[in-house]
Amino acid sequence: MSGEDAPAQQQNAVDQKQETKPAEEPKTEPPKTEPEPAGAAEAAAAPAAASADKAPEEETFSYRALVLTGYGGYDKVKLQVKKGKPALKAGEVLVRVKVCGLNFADLMARQGLYDQLPSPPVTPGMECSGVVEAVGEEVTDRKVGDKVMALSRFGMWQEVAVVPASHTFLIPEGMSFEEAAAFPVNYITAYMMLFDFGNLRPNQSVLVHAAAGGVGIAATQLCKMVKDVTVFGTASASKHETISEGGVTHTIDYRTKDYVEEVRKISPKGLDIILDPLGGSDTHKAYNLLKPMGKLVTYGAANMLAGQRKNLIAVAKNWYHQFSIHTLSLIQGNKSVCGFHLGYLDGETELIAQTMATLLDLYKEGKIKPRIDSTWHFEQVGDAMRKMQERNNIGKVVLTTEPMPEEEAKKEEAKKEAKKEDKKKEDKKKEDKKKDDGKKEEKKDDKKKEEPKKEEKEEEKKEEVKKEEK
Repeated sequence: MSGEDAPAQQQNAVDQKQETKPAEEPKTEPPKTEPEPAGAAEAAAAPAAASADKAPEEETFSYRALVLTGYGGYDKVKLQVKKGKPALKAGEVLVRVKVCGLNFADLMARQGLYDQLPSPPVTPGMECSGVVEAVGEEVTDRKVGDKVMALSRFGMWQEVAVVPASHTFLIPEGMSFEEAAAFPVNYITAYMMLFDFGNLRPNQSVLVHAAAGGVGIAATQLCKMVKDVTVFGTASASKHETISEGGVTHTIDYRTKDYVEEVRKISPKGLDIILDPLGGSDTHKAYNLLKPMGKLVTYGAANMLAGQRKNLIAVAKNWYHQFSIHTLSLIQGNKSVCGFHLGYLDGETELIAQTMATLLDLYKEGKIKPRIDSTWHFEQVGDAMRKMQERNNIGKVVLTTEPMPEEEAKKEEAKKEAKKEDKKKEDKKKEDKKKDDGKKEEKKDDKKKEEPKKEEKEEEKKEEVKKEEK
């Protein structure tokens, strides 16, 4: 979850949903009719033309959108076509979206574990980049043609999005649309945790979990701005070289080693700042790893996410191990615990704008720069989510609104069909196994029933032998 979401955006209220790439209507020959008198065709066409002129753009406007149709696996996010141009209220702008950011909170939202997203059907997505296509009344600092990045609680995964102008930020010269879509959530989150809560200073130590993820890379880059900060970063071994080059001082493979022990070997007294996106028992470990005057910033519950669908055992385990502490313990330990969630700062427009202004200055100075792991078409959203959920990304995973080339689309469709076939085969194997197991159980039951009969026959034979002997 990692608190990676932001201020609210109004959804288009009138959606007529249909699956993307609808089958084309078969072309039919117009019916043959008797020749019309001269001028009749023009006379008939005139009212039709007038009617077409009167047809409002809102009725003919359509755009593609990713829609969460229900909670569950990757297939629950479907590409649909919405009709009707979104209406603008005062202070809002319409953005023609180019690229969207994928955040961990979107994965949790798909499973119904994220309360900042309305119930399905709904378009997810918390950040995007694009071009202003229309402005509402009272908008003075944005104009049509401006390249912007935008924040919202949801609704960014579509070709056009309506957002308050105050939730948009001008893209600086040299920043690509991919970088712009990867910038707001990760960098605002990392900056506020390290500097607003953490008060990061020279010669301090910081533990960054998921150091190869979007927030992890942003936090590492920001730590480098402060003199002699030691960064401990957890990530799988295959990512260590990359995060070391990015500024992580001590890399830890959380899959094979106990990160608490590894930190203690290098820093026996503990750490000054710990950023915790995991929750559950890991929050307890983080608190115990703090030095006196240390600060723990918890900003997620990633431990709840296990598998494609909601895992009730993982959710229950996370809640059972939920961290809680008495204020007297905080006083005696000289430690602080902070909670951060960008989604609940949606009313703090001025605070977010100030932070973004600082971050964009740092970008212009070349001190920070988003790392893009991969770019996926809307049609590939399932694969994009899978890559992130299985922790196979280094940097930000983003989605482009640009339609897939025809050849790629055919391959993607073929791949989906192959997956469906594989699933059918797998389901058939499971069904056959159930039947085989059932037959085996029946045979066992029959064998058990036959055993008493055999014993009875044996007894009868023994009795007969005894009688014959007599």
